[in-house]
Amino acid sequence: MEHRVAITGIGAVTPLGNTAAETWEAMRAGRCGIGPITRFDAEGFAVQVAAEVKGFDGEAYFGRREARHLDRCVQLAMAASDEAMADSGLDAEGAIDRERLGVYVGSGIGGVETYTDQVHLMEKKGLRRASPYLVAMMIPNMASGNIAIRHKAQGPTLPVVTACATSAHAVGEAFRAVKHGYADAILAGGAEAAIIPEVIAGFTACRALTTNPDPQTACRPFDADRDGFVMGEGGCVLVLEQWEHAVARGARIYAEVVGYGNTDDAHHITSPDPEAAGIARAVELAVAEGGVRPEEGLYINAHGTSTKLNDSSETLGFKRALGEDAARAAHVSSTKSMTGHMIGATGAAEVMACALALRDGVVPPTINYRTPDPACDLDYTPNGARACELTWALSTNLGFGGHNACIALRAAKEA
Repeated sequence: MEHRVAITGIGAVTPLGNTAAETWEAMRAGRCGIGPITRFDAEGFAVQVAAEVKGFDGEAYFGRREARHLDRCVQLAMAASDEAMADSGLDAEGAIDRERLGVYVGSGIGGVETYTDQVHLMEKKGLRRASPYLVAMMIPNMASGNIAIRHKAQGPTLPVVTACATSAHAVGEAFRAVKHGYADAILAGGAEAAIIPEVIAGFTACRALTTNPDPQTACRPFDADRDGFVMGEGGCVLVLEQWEHAVARGARIYAEVVGYGNTDDAHHITSPDPEAAGIARAVELAVAEGGVRPEEGLYINAHGTSTKLNDSSETLGFKRALGEDAARAAHVSSTKSMTGHMIGATGAAEVMACALALRDGVVPPTINYRTPDPACDLDYTPNGARACELTWALSTNLGFGGHNACIALRAAKEA
């Protein structure tokens, strides 16, 4: 038996706010969450800006003892999961059979800050100074594991690791598990906390990051002058729940997840296929499964990283998948222009944006857009949110390794 799948809870800690509501309000307002790097001394680095989470104190949130045993990445994921559970109402006693509650939360990089801190400590003071928590803090499944422990989720639980597409795939795989009856609800999403010297240096070396020092123009997806992405951090978790289970308990439903596409370019370890065959096929699969009808009002939250190759190939992919006319009629935007690229958290945050856009009838903007690029010629909702009639939404993400994901959503309705 197949089940409809509802989004009933949302939690987010992002560069735009420490709750989902704060993040969405900032997206609608077109606020920029990018600023000078403060998490380390960036003097001498070619890259000077990042999209940092602001005002989140792990020790205040978890207590000093627990926080010391959790990488920042896991802290952000757990905080987002707390909000999502409370928002859904599944935290109430008896709201769900805990053996039917799962966790699919991933990270593209994992506990890299813990790992590098420990390496530096051992280089300085010897291998015997390694923390007994090192392994448990650095491995990328620990967001899922700690969330399962925290919320007594004893159902299907796993991490997803597909670089920049991580939490989009986590949401998609959770959708499939709920749709096909393996769980009544799953906490799905991702987190990242990798604004550290070693990671910034690595991404700079492969020419992925912008060297524009101006926070207000550093991330400009689809603009002709774009020159790389801005590293971000954050956590976002959604509750995906069987529709009938949600209705039976009187839950609020934000939107319905209706389709999922998962493909690979099989082209290059970092560069997307310039012919866009992989992302086009992911979109086609999600659209076909979901019965998406673009003419009824379609929003596309694009991966839109502000790199030359991604934005042009993604534009081509939309045209190939939907047809030229439907792609041009769609409302497209990249919320990364505001959040930066949160790597493992970005896909879930963008599914969140789709769900709330459908709920409110508002498309968040692509900010910093000034100069059109002939290779990027769709409606990118430049510089200001737009109220419009929406029935459908697509969220796309592409990751190093050629990974492609597309999630299809429909505005919540009974029939």
